[in-house]
Amino acid sequence: MIFRLSDFHFPDSAARLYPATPGRPWVLEVGFGDGRFWPHHAATFPEAPNYLGVELSGVSLLKAERRLRAAGLANAVLTKLPALPLIREVVPEGALDALVVNFPDPWPKAGHEEHRLLRAPFFRLAASRLKPGGAVLLTTDHDEYFEFACREAEASGVMRTERTGTPPAALETKYALKWRDLGLGANHARFVPTRHPHVPHGTIARYPDPEDSPAVPHAILTLPPHFDPTAFHKQTARGGQTREDAAGWTVVLLDLCRSLKQDGWVMLAHVVEGELTQEVLIGITAREDGRHLVRLSRFGGPIITPGVKAAVGAVTDWLAGQGAQVTHRGY
Repeated sequence: MIFRLSDFHFPDSAARLYPATPGRPWVLEVGFGDGRFWPHHAATFPEAPNYLGVELSGVSLLKAERRLRAAGLANAVLTKLPALPLIREVVPEGALDALVVNFPDPWPKAGHEEHRLLRAPFFRLAASRLKPGGAVLLTTDHDEYFEFACREAEASGVMRTERTGTPPAALETKYALKWRDLGLGANHARFVPTRHPHVPHGTIARYPDPEDSPAVPHAILTLPPHFDPTAFHKQTARGGQTREDAAGWTVVLLDLCRSLKQDGWVMLAHVVEGELTQEVLIGITAREDGRHLVRLSRFGGPIITPGVKAAVGAVTDWLAGQGAQVTHRGY
């Protein structure tokens, strides 16, 4: 089953995602490629564990979904997302039995280490989401990245490293098969939490139902008599970074178009918060009392985050700069 980010709860639960098998172990795989690892690994269990897979490639997502369906693995959820937002926002603390990373991108160029997944902050997040006895399982052919990951696990202060033989299933991936055919080996380690730190979830929320809920970011204002939408030009706003390790948000207001269905306009906004990127629509709709409602649209399944709220605020501020009188801000 393929999920969008908006299909999840924050955090979610095995009981909701896997209603037929809620008591089975729960495994998350980062970067599942075309899905070859999981059917082989699941077959080593008496009953297939519940599976949550995250991948950035849309083509790989579709290939993996077909492969898992053909293998009869119904208790599998796949999604196209960056790994860190999924682990931090969707997975409850102490929920996972294993977190699998097979052949991650090593980012081998000098100065690119900050892009690597397996750094100390990741290990602290993973330790918070693993059950006692759970582990992060890493398989990689890149010797330098393997040693880097082991050092970062130690630096996290919450993991110990167990260097072991590579599980056979990890050598059945498309990439591993090419590597194996060249007669080359791979490194494998289990990173086992020595403690389980508290790493809280963020401030992400689902779009509420009904759509007119006050929880939807919105504002109410009166447009000036001679409002000119052609005066809009692309603009950028940044903020939200309240501490050194916070990503903050960047909002880019891209375009303002006339609404086709209602009396008003629609603003397209690009919102970046760390690894999470969304493109959202913000409506500017006429009300019966002569005022206008500025509100996040449901279209596209947006997730309500601080950056999305800031996007509604940026639209409101631009309208105020055009002479609008703002009477209410709800974001």
